[in-house]
Amino acid sequence: MPDMRFSPPNPIRIADRVNGLNAVSVRSHNERLVLALLLQHGGTSRLAIGEKTGLSAQTISVIVRSLEKEGLVAKGKAQKGRVGPPTIPMSLNPEGAFSIGISIGFRKTEVVLIDFVGTVVVHKTLQHETAGDHHVHPDIFTTTQDILAELSVKRRIRVAGIGLALPDLFEDSEPLDRLRKQLESEIDLEVFLQNDVTAAAGGESLFGAARDLDNYLFFYIGAKVHSRLILNHQIYNAASTKPYDVGLLELERGLGSNAVYADELWERYQGLGNFDAALAEWQKKCVELIKAKLAELGQFVDVTTVVLSSYIPPEICREICSYLINDTTNLSAIVGGLEVAPKAVGAASLPFASRFMT
Repeated sequence: MPDMRFSPPNPIRIADRVNGLNAVSVRSHNERLVLALLLQHGGTSRLAIGEKTGLSAQTISVIVRSLEKEGLVAKGKAQKGRVGPPTIPMSLNPEGAFSIGISIGFRKTEVVLIDFVGTVVVHKTLQHETAGDHHVHPDIFTTTQDILAELSVKRRIRVAGIGLALPDLFEDSEPLDRLRKQLESEIDLEVFLQNDVTAAAGGESLFGAARDLDNYLFFYIGAKVHSRLILNHQIYNAASTKPYDVGLLELERGLGSNAVYADELWERYQGLGNFDAALAEWQKKCVELIKAKLAELGQFVDVTTVVLSSYIPPEICREICSYLINDTTNLSAIVGGLEVAPKAVGAASLPFASRFMT
């Protein structure tokens, strides 16, 4: 089933598969439709918007003028060199809206502020005193307040909300409800919840390397490895939410340490002989896991693309993708485009999805 245990659902590329209506009563829907289209395809002319949505030229003109007046959409430079008048591409205005994203992880909590096109404006990391995926760092509230306090008045009023990405352990839990209520009370912004891996997959589809992909298998490498299946732009979770124990904790064990933060591994061990051997062995395990998952899915659906997301150095992920491509026929494997806090960025996309997209 679709992974919709938290709200809102994931309106990925909704503009490509929904037709707009010209009735005045659905103007809000049509505005959201245009915004979703511009998010997926920046630099789009009014003519192209009409072709993709089915809206009339007059309706598009009214909508674009309204969105431009509100500061959500901006005009690009006129493009000449074709028959007829020059076309003027329309894009989302990065300053049109902002959002806070918070991701609670195994050893750290990450807080980001992103603009309307997914660019990370501020990134804060809060290290946990002890490892575990159930800790609520006490500085979440002050860190979020400090980020908002540093914004200009113009930017602050354009913050759409807070997205909170949480591991499975928080699902339907009392601590989750307390955390949401406390955030809304202290920060005075609406909080939107989502599973952390699902949030990362949604963020990758909205802002990252998977923006133009319809169907793919998404893997997130953290302390452990998690996967999601995306079919026709909808995120699905497996029947079992149990993660695969070949993540960065496994790499640490291969190096004989359970107390080194994963993002320190590269600095501390790079160049040492045992690091190269342990890294190669760990990458091999990751490749075998992904191949096994592809074979399992192959009984039901043909998926030929893998997207690999993580906060570890991109070159490490690229090597895993290269091994996959060499070992598997007709497979495309790419590294996710969200290199900074992918779970938190995915969380920050939730208020945008709820407030501005269909």
